[in-house]
This record gives sequence, structure tokens and C-alpha cells, in this order.
Amino acid sequence: MKKLYGTGVALVTPFDSTGAIDFKSLKKLLAHTAKGVDYYVVMGTTGESVTVSSAEKQEVLNFVKKNNTAKLPVVYGIGGNNTKAVLDTIRSTDLAGVDAILSVSPYYNKPAQEGIYQHFKAIADASPLPIILYNVPGRTSSNLTAETTLRLAAHKNIIGTKEASGNLEQCMRIVRYKPKDFLLISGDDLLTVPLYAIGGKGVISVLANALPIPFKKMKEFAFAGNYQKASEHQFSLLEINGPMYEEANPVGVKQLLKEIGICENYVRMPLLPASRSLQQKISAAYAAIRKRG
Repeated sequence: MKKLYGTGVALVTPFDSTGAIDFKSLKKLLAHTAKGVDYYVVMGTTGESVTVSSAEKQEVLNFVKKNNTAKLPVVYGIGGNNTKAVLDTIRSTDLAGVDAILSVSPYYNKPAQEGIYQHFKAIADASPLPIILYNVPGRTSSNLTAETTLRLAAHKNIIGTKEASGNLEQCMRIVRYKPKDFLLISGDDLLTVPLYAIGGKGVISVLANALPIPFKKMKEFAFAGNYQKASEHQFSLLEINGPMYEEANPVGVKQLLKEIGICENYVRMPLLPASRSLQQKISAAYAAIRKRG
């Protein structure tokens, strides 16, 4: 799955003032991100998948495929805490033109590790496409441990994991003992270069919606073994990364996209657009990035 090396952008879903999907802005976003990313991730949590209807999700997926002028691979998010519902969604979704499924670890009901293992095994057994695990304890309130990840990595239809645990020791254990072709993908933008350095193959990024070029440079320099240069591009994101999550994702990155002129900052309730103070913070951080060039 070398086509999934590098940067996957966790696409936001632009909305207009009525709350409808803004497809004109989505087209602009696809063109903007294609300047630096290697694949699109559609309907991850950054895409506000929990407040987008099933019909809207299929519309967005179809639109991305139709307007994918760069012919980038497409990863589609299908996950949840109801195993049967996830399986039903996989069966009922038109997955033509999709390269892999990103599936988040079960949230809220907090299954034990064996329950998480059986959940993903059932998904991988049933899926017509390869599965990328998604471990994000900050949202799910449970951790997909290295041990469970490695058990799942032995499944022929599970090709990688998006690790957003922030736990470098856990990531190192996965890299140390994983099958050769299993992908470790960073789920934290600021850990992109550190994970490249230990053997990770890329990142699924929030910030790449707005700033795809630094991620392109990080990949190029890291794959060339020049971690000093890769780190310089990583450090350029240091001050703007925090505000992206201050009022929940994707509130911050949508405000940044508005600053750049890609889409408006509308989100669906219970999220709200960035507060005035956050808008000012993001504007100042982005101005500093532009000044540095």
C-alpha cells in the first residue's frame, strides 16, 4: 500500500450559512490540498461525520471521486461503537473508487481489548476493502494498545493504524514488532516527523487542509533521511497547531480555511464557529507563518 505513504488530508466538510454542504468550496479544497497531499481521507471525524447524514456522506464521497482531478487515492471513514451497524454501513455504501476504509476504535461504551479486537476482526472479515485502524483515546476514552494492534496487524485485510494516542513508546512497539508492510500513520500533526524517524510512513492530517506544503516537505526530507530539514517544516506549525483544537476539531481548521479563502467557518451544532478570541489567535499565527514564507 505504498500509495498511502505520505500525507492523507482528513478533509473538512464545508457548509454554507444554512447548514447545507457547500460543494463549491469543497471543490476548492480538493484543488488546494492536492498541491501537497498524497491521498484524501473522506468522512473522518474532521469531516464532522457524526453530524452528517448517511445520504450526505455518500454525496460527499461521490463528489470527491468525481472532482479528484489529481487522481489521488481515497480513504473513506466508516466506524463506530455498534459493530453490526458498521458492518451494515460497509455493505450498503457504494465503495467503488475507494482504496481503503479508516475505522475508528469503538467509543463511549469502552470495550475491553478483546472486544476491540473482535470488533475490528469482524469488520476486516466482512470488508471488501483494506482496513486502517484509528486509535484516538482522547475521543474514544479507550486505548487500542500496541499488543492488540499487533494482533490485528496479522489479519490480511488490516493494513495499518492511524495512531493518535500521543504515546511514542506505544508507537515504537508497533513499529518494532509489526509485519513488514503494516503502516504506522501519525494521527497527530506535530508528531509527523518523530514518527517518520522511527519508521512511520505518513500522517493523516488536519492542518494539511489549510497548509499542505509543509507536510509535502516533511515527507520529502524525511524519506531522504534529512530530519533536520524535515523538522524545520514541522516546527513551522508549532504555534498554529494548538489553536486548531482549542474549541474542538474542526472549528480551528475551518477558521484557518476561512482566513485563507477556501471556505467559510460554519460547523454543525453542537459545535459552533470559532470565538472572536480564537479567530484573532489563528489570524496572528497564520500571519506569522506567511511572514516566514
